[in-house]
Amino acid sequence: MVVADVFVEARGLVKEYGAGVRVVHDVSFTIHRGETLGLVGESGSGKSTVARMLLRLIEPTAGEVSYDGRDLLAMSSSEMRAMRRKMQVVFQDPFAALNPRMRVREILAEPFAIHQEVRGKRTLQAKLTEMLGEVGLDNSALERYPHEFSGGQRQRINIARALALRPEFVVLDEPVSALDVSVGAQVVNLLRDLQQRYGLTYLFISHSMPLVRYLCDRVAVMQKGRLVELGGCKQVCDAPQETYTRELIAATPEMRL
Repeated sequence: MVVADVFVEARGLVKEYGAGVRVVHDVSFTIHRGETLGLVGESGSGKSTVARMLLRLIEPTAGEVSYDGRDLLAMSSSEMRAMRRKMQVVFQDPFAALNPRMRVREILAEPFAIHQEVRGKRTLQAKLTEMLGEVGLDNSALERYPHEFSGGQRQRINIARALALRPEFVVLDEPVSALDVSVGAQVVNLLRDLQQRYGLTYLFISHSMPLVRYLCDRVAVMQKGRLVELGGCKQVCDAPQETYTRELIAATPEMRL
């Protein structure tokens, strides 16, 4: 990769809470346009905190974040509003991420309302039907509520909503850890297909090395808030340099994808 390929960059990210309780220690990495970077580690390793700083959902205590060469942390609120269209996230719990009082039609239409896009009922209907089709659901889903769907179907709805405004960068925060293995495999394959179709750049957060090896180009390993290993997936999985990485690989069984 050449320098021009760098799309998202974290430099020296630090996050502290309360009286100097540091949960992320000087984390730096790059994500190249069109690639999937895996961010792995056990619970409490700081993975999700790093992701939220990349999206500026929380402010870092120190460090820098750049997006396509622009300083994300220096942007005004209006600039960040425009930037939100380009950055999205799919969360771990597919049910908690959906408003149980809203029909799928309202859930999927919400991004267009917020950003004042897609005018006219007929145009919106066509767009919502297209969005559902992209994730393998038909338009009969539009009038139903989240509790009427399986976990895998709910995550597909979350993915459809995340991609509504055609973002460039998507954080996938353990998107299949709440699903059973076969359903999770289907969702992972869907994510890969959508990436190829739209040229998406992913940050894939997981504790599963087999999943990361299947989906990701490179992997960054976090332990207790620190980045301890970074490299190509095959290189890291086949010849890990750190004891902690070897323990992660041993702790997660192979899965059929």
